[in-house]
Amino acid sequence: MYLKKMKTKQVGYYLIPNIKISKTKYIRWKKIAKTLNLSQKARQRLDWIIYYYTKANQNASLTCKHFGISRSKWYFWINKFAETNLRTLENNPTVPFKKREKEYTDLQYERVVKLRRQFIKYGKVKLLKKYQSLYPEDKNISQWKIQCIIQVSGIYYHPKKAFKTANKRRKAIQKKKITELKKKPKSGYLIALDTIVRIINGQRRYIITAIDTYSKIAYARMYSSHSSIQAEDFLMRLNYLLNGKMENILTDNGSEFQKHFEKACQRLNLKRYYSRVRQPKDNPVCERFNRTLNEEFIQLGNLTTDVKTFNSNLTDWLIEYNFHRPHQALDYMTPIEFTQKYAKVSKRWSSNTFFD
Repeated sequence: MYLKKMKTKQVGYYLIPNIKISKTKYIRWKKIAKTLNLSQKARQRLDWIIYYYTKANQNASLTCKHFGISRSKWYFWINKFAETNLRTLENNPTVPFKKREKEYTDLQYERVVKLRRQFIKYGKVKLLKKYQSLYPEDKNISQWKIQCIIQVSGIYYHPKKAFKTANKRRKAIQKKKITELKKKPKSGYLIALDTIVRIINGQRRYIITAIDTYSKIAYARMYSSHSSIQAEDFLMRLNYLLNGKMENILTDNGSEFQKHFEKACQRLNLKRYYSRVRQPKDNPVCERFNRTLNEEFIQLGNLTTDVKTFNSNLTDWLIEYNFHRPHQALDYMTPIEFTQKYAKVSKRWSSNTFFD
């Protein structure tokens, strides 16, 4: 019987079969790779081979140049590749065939764990001495074995670390992110706070700002220090200004919004929410108010180290902002007009002199 000799192509020291791969086989290989859940690297190698047979016309140089791989790497995988087993394109497992087994006995484990719990502050050297004095017949014990048993059992003594970890977890549980709050179109439902820091002639000044995210009624005040006592003072003024109509408070994780400020929130029965770190979009309304305050008041020559003078001028600007300035977000109504139209507001608001 006459057998037709298969045509081959000489490439270096290798003879590669000159086989034309149909598109059907190409698609089938892709489906099989997906079914077998091959790794990303294995699928990439499959793309090399498909490109070699289809677009490169079995030209290894073009294939290597196209994918930016070395010829030795290409020949390694093309010779390893088997059409009937696409898993041949996977990396060889790096896990050793024989894993190192534990060299301590179960009795040694029990003894060391018992000693470790009894002498929790002892290190492996002291435990070894203690072990040798109690069990002199056991000569097959070492520091390394004791250390391995400690690691496996997980018996450690870190009171400070444990306390800090527990304290952090406790704080993390208490802090509610603003993303957890379902906002409502209600005046006083969410009041957003922030702090602007300005350096004037080498002196730091802190402007705490607040705004009702619904009605856009805003308040701000400068302080000479950056403490929770000042933030508490600001919150009490804000509470008086809004006639106690506040339900939720949004702040960042700044130190000024801790301790005394937190206690003031508890006295006023205010629920606290926090913006996420490096997420200014969590507090967009207050960020926009800060920009307006900066552009329409601070940059117009009103920045001074004199806190009393600054707050006096700021009061006049806040009256203009809340009572007379049209807001695009409020359909060009003022915050007070919007509040009087869509929500009840205290008539004492306009005559409130607590700004001073």
